[in-house]
Amino acid sequence: MPTPNKIIIITAPSGSGKTSITRFLMAHSPELAFSISAATRQARGIEKDGVDYYFLSEAAFKEKIQHNDFVEWEMVYEGKYYGTLKSELERIWEQGRIPVLDIDVKGAIHVKQQFPDSAITLFIEPPSVGELRKRLETRGTESPESLAARVNKASYELSFKDQFDKQIVNDDLPKACNEALEIIGEFIKQ
Repeated sequence: MPTPNKIIIITAPSGSGKTSITRFLMAHSPELAFSISAATRQARGIEKDGVDYYFLSEAAFKEKIQHNDFVEWEMVYEGKYYGTLKSELERIWEQGRIPVLDIDVKGAIHVKQQFPDSAITLFIEPPSVGELRKRLETRGTESPESLAARVNKASYELSFKDQFDKQIVNDDLPKACNEALEIIGEFIKQ
């Protein structure tokens, strides 16, 4: 039985593979539960409210900020808010499981500060900024402006990698997934 109230935080610049690694961990560790983030952006593709994100209006999100309902939140891009609801962590802990937070770099640092002894942070790193740019271009979801903004933000976020408990370079996805699974396994046993 895992120690109650542990948290696993996975962060990375956009396009580094954190979502793929998070999905792998979820599929291979039944004691984990995905922490659904709140966001003010529109759903993409097949994303579903309450499954991939809690999609909120900007007004509803700001109201939750006023009520101190978030463990962490940030305006990641202009007018685009993301955050982790306290109620989401409580929901998962009540199930006797460990929440996995797939969040941005600043949010990860903020949560770790609040839970220094019960959280582990994994920073997923792209092999290079050039490779990251190629991955984002391949998605086909970015305009030239948003692509440039994401690449610039990624370069900035990479400067924080040493503030995380573990860093994994994702130059080979299966290898990175297995490395993350091993780290998480050790953390759960503690």
